[in-house]
Amino acid sequence: MTDIRDLTVGVLGGTGAQGKGLAIRWANAGVKVVIGSRSADRAEQAAKEITEIAGGDVRGADNADTAADSDIVLIAVPWDGHGDLLTSLRDQLAGKIVIDCVNPLGFDKQGPFALPVAEGSAAQQAELLLPESRVTAAFHHVSAVLLADLANVSEVDMDVLVLGDDREATDTVRALAELVPGFRGVYGGRLRNAHQVEAFTANLIAVNRRYKTHAGLKITGV
Repeated sequence: MTDIRDLTVGVLGGTGAQGKGLAIRWANAGVKVVIGSRSADRAEQAAKEITEIAGGDVRGADNADTAADSDIVLIAVPWDGHGDLLTSLRDQLAGKIVIDCVNPLGFDKQGPFALPVAEGSAAQQAELLLPESRVTAAFHHVSAVLLADLANVSEVDMDVLVLGDDREATDTVRALAELVPGFRGVYGGRLRNAHQVEAFTANLIAVNRRYKTHAGLKITGV
């Protein structure tokens, strides 16, 4: 397997909290990162902010250039724009490892809840829309707050479930996860099992609100 630090990681949605938090940790670990956004100017500003925090090789670009220039692409965009974005980037993402970390959630007075997805999950929608890409699912349960706080949080102690049907791709994503101090990448099953992983984020949000924390997952016995 290619050394993960020799690959370029693009983050679509890199101006948002989760994408930006992961980019900070990867840049700090020596990974080349491209921050993607609909606005290249916004992406370049986010890349500058990340570099000030983490150092490393980080630049910004619009979504199409980010997808084209990266070996691995993290999808960290809001659910309501997920399908349209991936459809527009099908050619640029062909042959790439795509990591979908989108959680289709709704919110009401009772709190967060999982939304129904016709394809089964956001990751399965990605697989349908990107037939030439190597789609995986991961990083659904990581805390953006802890990731961004590089100065005070040296290790983020949690496991990252990685799902997919391509063994080499899931192994690569697990290796990428483990560049973040404290993270452990754990294979979580086939992509068809992504629904419950995405939906479980609603439970973690409820835990965080009740106990005023930033909860994550730990898998025992592995």
